Order: sequence, then C-alpha cells, then structure tokens
Amino acid sequence: MNERLDGISVFVDVAEAGSFALAAQRLGVTRSAVGKIIARLEQRLGVRLFVRTTRRHNLTEDGQIYYERCLRALAELEAAEEAFEGGKREPSGRLRISVPVLFGRHCIAPVMLRLMQRFPSLQIEMSFNDRVADLLEEGYDLAVRIGTLPDTGKLVARRLGVQRMGICASPDYLARHGFPSHREDFARHTGIAYSSAGRVAPWQLQGVSGQKEEIKVDCRLLLDDLQAITDATVAGAGLAWLPCWMIWHELHNERLSLVMGADQLVATDIHVVWPHARHLPSKVRTAIDALVAEVPQMLGQGDGYVLDPAPRQQLGAGRN
Repeated sequence: MNERLDGISVFVDVAEAGSFALAAQRLGVTRSAVGKIIARLEQRLGVRLFVRTTRRHNLTEDGQIYYERCLRALAELEAAEEAFEGGKREPSGRLRISVPVLFGRHCIAPVMLRLMQRFPSLQIEMSFNDRVADLLEEGYDLAVRIGTLPDTGKLVARRLGVQRMGICASPDYLARHGFPSHREDFARHTGIAYSSAGRVAPWQLQGVSGQKEEIKVDCRLLLDDLQAITDATVAGAGLAWLPCWMIWHELHNERLSLVMGADQLVATDIHVVWPHARHLPSKVRTAIDALVAEVPQMLGQGDGYVLDPAPRQQLGAGRN
C-alpha cells in the first residue's frame, strides 16, 4: 500500500512539473529514481501515463483521467492531516523565490529576513534577476512581478500594491537648466532612461481621461540599472523617471527634487505569483501572507515626498 501511495504522489508531481528532471529536483531525488517509480506504476496499471518528448512529459488520455482521480484522493488525505494538526504546522524546508534586483533588495528581502527569523526551520533561497523566470521550469515556489501579468492558467497571483513613479532631478541640475513648467518643456531637457535588451522604458503620463501619454525627453544616457540611474540623477546628469520607493530617501535628504509627482504619472501593479497546485505548502502560504501584509507599507513610505511637487512646481498641460 505504501508503494502505491508513493507512486501516486510522484506521478502527480511529474504531471504538474512536466518533466522527470524538475519533479526529481523538487522531491530531492534522482531523475532515474523518479523514472523507475513511474515505470512501476505504469506496469501495475497496464497503461501508459506519459508521452515523452525531448523536453516535456505530457499526460496521455489515460494519464489525465488517472491524474484527476489522484488529485481527489490526495486532497482527501491532506484534508484529514490538516484536521488533526489543527493549523499548528510550522513553515519549514526550502523556499525558492525569484525577485527583481532592486525591488527585491529594498522591499522583499527585509520581509523574508524577518520571516526566517520567526521560523527557524525555514530556509529561504532568493534569486535577484530582472528577467521573467519560468517558475515551473526552474523550480521556484514564488516570484514577484512588476507590470502587467500574462494571461496564464498555470500561475496564481495576489496583488502587493502599486509602483508609483516620480520624475526628479538634482537641485544643481535644475539650477543650471531650469524647472520644466509645462509638459512640452521636457523635450528641451536631458533625460536618463532605463534601457534593457535594446528597449527604452517610456515615461508615461496619466491623461485627464485615463489614457496614457508619453513624455518626450532627450535621453542621452541609457542604463539598465535603477541604482545607476539614481546615482547619475543625484550627480546632476539630467531628469529621471524612477520608482517612488527608490527615491524618497533622496527627496527627504534634498539630494533630489521632484519635478512631476506620482499622481500625474502612470503607475504599475506589483504581484506575487506562484504555480497553481492542488495544495499550497505552509511555507508558501506563510510567505505570501507576509508579503501581502508588509510590502504595501513599504510602498507607501514617503508619500508626503512623492505624491506632489511643491505648488510652484506644478506642471500645466500646456502654455496659454
């Protein structure tokens, strides 16, 4: 009976991972061990459960039917265990997270550090990378995404908050080049822009009717690192369009001045995402709850500095 249950659990893991190798990585066993378990299961059932390709293991029609019944059986077992535990299970094991580099460093790592200190049995592995990681292929439990989420049924998402933006410059730059009083004045200023893989991120204004309008700036300096952009802006190299969580300390210390506030610029949603699964492990559920509880507070820090420039600095829609 134990072998049957072990085989079912491994079968479901392979079906959800899409490959023997990834399932083996998640289970902490070898690929050959997973292959042998599936082979014994197929032999016992007398059916073929997977169609093997070079990269994927897709369920056959029989495999899909068996998978759905196994899910129901495992759900019953898990419900029985949770009823006995009474919610006392403490998060444990390794939690793998993929996060954007600077947002992860500023806003996610502190939350995970506090979580690790609360739960001594929890091990956290964070990957800082601005590319969009494939959670299923790379074995991540969670990822934090900034921007529009693709329409996929393989991931579940919870909103963490909004990334507001601000256009800023150093007081020295503004003293030398003047303050842009109207929207068209930006075209006469030097900009420092974020550029990745040949694509320059546009500076977007929220129009009065809700439409997005692009602000035209002569961006002579293109960088693929937000910290480098912030440093260049403080050094007086030009105007920059930066996340408010990134610049509010600089605004508070008067190393930067706000040219256009967050209420006038297009904001971007931030989500935590994870692979759809029949059962959410305690470590994943606890991490999601911590992010949902704490990240919005970090995004709201410095609101008094980033929502609006001083009244004399308000921008008009155009010259009269």
